[in-house]
Amino acid sequence: MIPRDLVVRIRIDAPPPDVAWALQLGRTDLVPPVAGATQREFETTVRVVIGTNDELDFRGPAVQGPRAGRFIYLTSGARAGQLGSPWSRRAKVSLEGLRPLLAQERDDAAATCAVASFGGTSRDGGPACASVPLLAGGWRLVARTLNEKLR
Repeated sequence: MIPRDLVVRIRIDAPPPDVAWALQLGRTDLVPPVAGATQREFETTVRVVIGTNDELDFRGPAVQGPRAGRFIYLTSGARAGQLGSPWSRRAKVSLEGLRPLLAQERDDAAATCAVASFGGTSRDGGPACASVPLLAGGWRLVARTLNEKLR
């Protein structure tokens, strides 16, 4: 597999009402969702490369964490720029489940999009935070041209 860009789409299912969410780029930059209402959806591009240990690695402005534990932060409440919000949280979406999927991918499948979703409300009724479990079996690859919606 040669280095390439991969579109990553993350959906937050059933987030608490009236709580802002944003995708964190780097330490402080924020990107609003591309869809809203009963869910929030975010899209970013991740560079897939062969790392120093000959394993797949992820790079890009939205990618956080060490080589063996890459993830994407989705922020909520005050961290997402919502002034006066009682919430200030970050949900950590692991990219590790993508490694085996991409390792098995055929070379002609380069036009794919990685999609995943998680439940947006925590047990206390606020926005989900910390490491969030992915729904529906985790990450999956879909044809980008299908503009597949998450289930």
